[in-house]
Amino acid sequence: MKTLVESTQYTPTSKYVVKARFEVEGVVEKPDVIGAIFGQTEGLFGTELDLRELQKGGRVGRIEIDLESKQDKTEGTITIPSSLDRASTALIAAAIESVDRIGPCNAKVTLESVEDIRDEKRKAIMSKAKEILRKWVVEAQPSTDEILKEVGQAIRSAEVVNFGPESLPAGPEIETSGSIILVEGRADVINLLRCGIKNAIGIEGTKIPESVIRLCKNKEVTAFLDGDRAGDLILRELTQVADLDYVARAPQSKEVEELTPKEIMKALRERIQAEQVPPERPTMRVPVEVPSRVAETAAQLKGTLEAVLFDESGGELMHIPVSELAEKLPEVQGAHTLVFDGVVTQRILDMGEQKGLKYIIGDRVSENAKRPLNIKLTTMGDILAGR
Repeated sequence: MKTLVESTQYTPTSKYVVKARFEVEGVVEKPDVIGAIFGQTEGLFGTELDLRELQKGGRVGRIEIDLESKQDKTEGTITIPSSLDRASTALIAAAIESVDRIGPCNAKVTLESVEDIRDEKRKAIMSKAKEILRKWVVEAQPSTDEILKEVGQAIRSAEVVNFGPESLPAGPEIETSGSIILVEGRADVINLLRCGIKNAIGIEGTKIPESVIRLCKNKEVTAFLDGDRAGDLILRELTQVADLDYVARAPQSKEVEELTPKEIMKALRERIQAEQVPPERPTMRVPVEVPSRVAETAAQLKGTLEAVLFDESGGELMHIPVSELAEKLPEVQGAHTLVFDGVVTQRILDMGEQKGLKYIIGDRVSENAKRPLNIKLTTMGDILAGR
């Protein structure tokens, strides 16, 4: 079993953990529980304490659900990390306990505890420190190779220099080399130094420093960025303000600072010319062919702020206001297509993927939404144009 310190669900700023148990008279799944929590606590205390908004701002972490169904009953636990103050965390805990229905079934939620994660961290750190000290004093006798390796790493780390008026972290050859590598931060520069690459510079944020823009004008420039959303945003900014020649990316969801030397060299070998990278994210809209009833419904929904769910054969499963979509979608079974007069957000896409939707058709698509592999995504305008 993971300790509080080991669990990956907590953000670095989490202070408290709300834990509760639930009992349901029927069989439900994790999305049903999460949907009930969001839906039945929404608007209770205004937007300042709305769970969705708190998650977006990083004040509340990812909700963890563990459950087990037996004999037409479901029992489980709810775990919610919080970086709010004590009073706000207590309100969130009380709101969770007020949930009395999950999916189509009656439910009872009982608060078990609100724990101070910092106490657990202190205990775990003290325990680990004692273990380290014991091994250090009693067992550890580093070999010559280990000592040399540690000293060598320290020397490489010490080679980081400060460049420009912004004091940007960089390798010692950043000014003398004819080519440079742009990375996101100091840890990336250090990791490249460990591979013997001494011409990297960290841009330290999505706003590109003037020193970097000037440096790019007279050198061959490779942008080497993390394989995540932040890397996408930085690349977009770089293509607008700096003279890039090549682009390299860490593997999906990995950061440059955590790559092995082999992974670093592979990514740099596979870099592509900057001209091959579009300055904007490709459009999410893909014209698709849908049953005539779906297309007709899309035409009727325009301007109504309503949503309709269809099964695979084109039969209508549910017709609801868009404002209730997030709450009702987890409850629907057998849904195949969603048509609604609203913006397709990342949240709707994630919920649709969990429910196994094959088509999502909205009024428009959010710029920040990442297109899922298993869902065909388009807009009402696209299917109307293709009828």
